[in-house]
Amino acid sequence: MTLDPDGAPAPEGGSSSLARQASRALGWSVLNAFVSKFGTLAIGIALARLLGPEAFGTYAVAMVALLAVLSFNELGVSLAIVRWRGDPLRIVPTVTTVSVSTSLVLFVAAYLVTPTYTAAMGDPEATSVVRLMLVGLVVNSLVASPAALMQRRFRQKQRMLVDQVNVWVGAVLSLLLAVAGLGAMSLAIGRVVGSVLGALLFIWFEPAGMRFGFDRALLRPLLRFGLPLAGSSSIVFAAGYADQIVAGSLLGPTELGFYVLAFNLASWPVTMFSQPLRAVAPAAFARLQDDTAALTGSMRWVVGVLAAATFPVCFLLAGAAGPVIRLVYGAQWAPAASALAWLGVFAALRIVFELVYDYLVVLRRTRGIFGIQVVWLVALVPALVLGARGWGIAGVAAAQVVVAMVVVLPLYLVQLARTGLPAASVLGRLVVPFLGGAAVWLGAVLASRTVGGDLAAAASSAVLAGATAAALVLRDRTVVARLREMRRQATDLPVKV
Repeated sequence: MTLDPDGAPAPEGGSSSLARQASRALGWSVLNAFVSKFGTLAIGIALARLLGPEAFGTYAVAMVALLAVLSFNELGVSLAIVRWRGDPLRIVPTVTTVSVSTSLVLFVAAYLVTPTYTAAMGDPEATSVVRLMLVGLVVNSLVASPAALMQRRFRQKQRMLVDQVNVWVGAVLSLLLAVAGLGAMSLAIGRVVGSVLGALLFIWFEPAGMRFGFDRALLRPLLRFGLPLAGSSSIVFAAGYADQIVAGSLLGPTELGFYVLAFNLASWPVTMFSQPLRAVAPAAFARLQDDTAALTGSMRWVVGVLAAATFPVCFLLAGAAGPVIRLVYGAQWAPAASALAWLGVFAALRIVFELVYDYLVVLRRTRGIFGIQVVWLVALVPALVLGARGWGIAGVAAAQVVVAMVVVLPLYLVQLARTGLPAASVLGRLVVPFLGGAAVWLGAVLASRTVGGDLAAAASSAVLAGATAAALVLRDRTVVARLREMRRQATDLPVKV
């Protein structure tokens, strides 16, 4: 048995075209990210000012532990629901059983080793926070199938409601508990309560995803598909969070708090642009996977427009790091600027990498992805250690940029070339946005050094970044025509996932 059974699947969108479904889903996804990020910005600022770097560092220690086990939580099988060509409900019971049983085993193991982990991170007092956060592991496994069904069906409107309940309830509860003096535990409690309520909504919208069962004949193909992704996700986690592990273990929880705040701030463009696209792109790419010309054309166009919209914002954060952090979070967080100056550039690379990752997953290049993550991790760890010991959190952030540019980007380009998408065509779409971002960085640096006051420096830099992004996106007069052509191609193809 193969993961993709033969036979043409029935279109899930009825008479609606893929383009219309994906466009609506992407619109809701972008709105979701916008409201989630900016709607809770004030609460995040208040929490940072109330708790300070040390408490944030303790919470970061707990979050790293949770994300570590989440990366391997359901063995990667839930994504099979998104790209299964037949009726996905056939595999849901087996996927749900695998997800939940795996998470329970991981929960027990992680709970037992938590004291050892927190001691290694230099923050033994974080043990209780870590153990509470691990509850999210079980919650995540329960909604793996409902969430995958929702993604497959482009139900981003409902996903927005789920995410908003999760974010708002968690953030408001954390703020109230922080005012009451619970410190880092307030963040953990808020996150767990928000995730539980979000899980209940997932199950409400997609009750079919909560069916348990086990079809032994499906287990092998599901694991053959999922295990490479789970292994890759674990390596992705290690590569993505090695910086925080190194910062915490070598520099202590307070410096980790500074670094995490800078990383979170640099992640704003990723959250606003990359994550909404990732909620839609895999299913849309999957339906075009049998038409190479349409698929590669769509990928080239998307990567170019995404870079044009995001690179100026990322380079703005790098160039105006000091004024932005002091203005938003206060003078006590000023040391975080040394890391943000590098992490803003790294955010631009992350946006491109995440899009390419999803594209390669759809084309079943899971071994190639896994190989890239392994090489990334092997190159990154010594660079992070060297950077941390020599230059503190600034060195950790700089190591991220150097390894991403010198090692990871070329490897991803090689993998794209093997799928029929030449590296030159991808780089060609990135050159102009990169130059535009570099101009914004230079302008922001000059504004930070010459314009009086943090507000004036940040505002002038933001205006420059906004104007540059708009010019880059609109410079291609064929954008509308290309959108129509992509819509026509998608409409003419059979609807496949």
